[in-house]
Amino acid sequence: MKAPETSGDAESPSSLDLQALFHRLNNQLGVLLAQAELLEAKAADDASRVRAAQMVSSTLAALGTVREIRHEPSSWSDRTTGASQKGSVHTDPDPISNTDSDP
Repeated sequence: MKAPETSGDAESPSSLDLQALFHRLNNQLGVLLAQAELLEAKAADDASRVRAAQMVSSTLAALGTVREIRHEPSSWSDRTTGASQKGSVHTDPDPISNTDSDP
């Protein structure tokens, strides 16, 4: 599968395709965020509340990542290939079990 081409033209077909993908991804993450916040608010115990809070935090981080990629796609590409040392890409294999909050 070929990656979409990006150019400086904000109205190019590939740019419009990427804009549509970002829009869809933001909508999907928005649904996840709303559901996670609802679970957090309605949690019956502390363990469930902490797990839901981690879902909220991770979803917010994902929304921020989408925003960062959308606004600076060339610098994101550099980071993921290791060409730039400005930032780092961190993936957590199990974000739910890795909580920073005390139960």
